[in-house]
Amino acid sequence: MGEPAIRTVGLTKHFGDVVALDNLTLDVQQGEIFGFLGPNGAGKSTTIRLLLSLIRPTAGEAWIMGIPVADVAKAHRHVTYVPGDVALWPQLTGTETLELLGNISGNVDAPFRDELIERLQFDPSKRVRAYSKGNRQKIALVAAFMTRPDVLLLDEPTAGLDPLMEDIFQSLAREATDRGQTILLSSHILDEVEDLCHRVAILREGQLIEVATLDQLQELDTTVFDIEVDGLAPTFYGVAGVIKVEPNGTGTRVTVKGSPAPLLVALSYLPVTHLRTHTPSLEEIFLSYY
Repeated sequence: MGEPAIRTVGLTKHFGDVVALDNLTLDVQQGEIFGFLGPNGAGKSTTIRLLLSLIRPTAGEAWIMGIPVADVAKAHRHVTYVPGDVALWPQLTGTETLELLGNISGNVDAPFRDELIERLQFDPSKRVRAYSKGNRQKIALVAAFMTRPDVLLLDEPTAGLDPLMEDIFQSLAREATDRGQTILLSSHILDEVEDLCHRVAILREGQLIEVATLDQLQELDTTVFDIEVDGLAPTFYGVAGVIKVEPNGTGTRVTVKGSPAPLLVALSYLPVTHLRTHTPSLEEIFLSYY
């Protein structure tokens, strides 16, 4: 295994008394789509801003393709960034915006840029101020992919896109990593992360609490039960290990962390008409951490 595409060691950021990121040590390998998960305020965007050297760390270090991120001129030759809320020059057209962004990077694959414009169904002739949020997002995606960077830092990249465009984005992401590029994907769309990512990291209150493949996460000590009983079902919240209870059609979905034995004992006293277990989805796993 070669040099990680992204590496952080003890990366920490304080804003006054607020700890936005605490001692993050993480490797993202080349050719990987790496999911970065957590609710608002977990430290995801702070990490990306630190990787881009838009802010300086309180402690720790970070590297992009082996280059310290503090060496901005060199590190930025290898990386592009797409935020979830794109701010552009309103008086420019889409074409002029892409030309300007391309001149900054100096490494545009023009035929590929034109292919991206076509695949994303983007009309570059209009002025930016006339574009919807989704179309502004398309500009950012074209600009990010058209230079074929080693590393793409994507923070809610499909915000404002319709489902068809989300599917096209996923195709572009897979094609990029097939070419050896690396994607760090921060997203609130857990289905998107589940479909795309090779590994995921889960942050909570600025701390890294889990890094694993989806298969590894599903093998962790969590089980989901779909239960139907004859009559009114109890809440199950008094049962040891139960961390979540929610309606599920005509029955109840119960998520258990740890041994399911206490729940099975409780069920033995009930007129159960249907019982099914399954491995949790990424959304169910994610919620179990919170």
